[in-house]
Amino acid sequence: MEKFIQPFIDGSEEVFRDLCNTEVKAGRAFFVSKDEFESIWDISGIIGLSGDANGAVAISLREETAFELTRILTGNEHTTIDKFVTDAMGEIINIIAGNVKNIYEKKHRIKITMPSIIKGKAHSIVWPSEKARIICIPFTIFETQEFCLSIAVEQAK
Repeated sequence: MEKFIQPFIDGSEEVFRDLCNTEVKAGRAFFVSKDEFESIWDISGIIGLSGDANGAVAISLREETAFELTRILTGNEHTTIDKFVTDAMGEIINIIAGNVKNIYEKKHRIKITMPSIIKGKAHSIVWPSEKARIICIPFTIFETQEFCLSIAVEQAK
């Protein structure tokens, strides 16, 4: 599992370091069943994957983390999940997925979709594959805040 998720960790660390001038620290990844996947998050950005692998990758955050990241990116304060916040979260997941795609492109043909955003307290993500297991990689950001990068991918037939 470590070889599979390391590009997602590296891609996330790079995006937050280079785009947001912020360090993140990955925690221990774990599997989550679809039945257990209850969101404690306020906003999620999702990118679909297709080609040699099918599935999705999602970043999920609490609103205060999304507001701080958007402030860093735009220079403006935000107190609601508005267009600027949703655009910022879409851009972050788009770059993470693009980085991972570039890493895997040497061995696998993978296409990514445009990002989709889900917002609202305790929202649910409906994953595109019934068979793929969900891997959650928790990250610490801004010393005390967290976000989760979730991956549900299966090899195409």
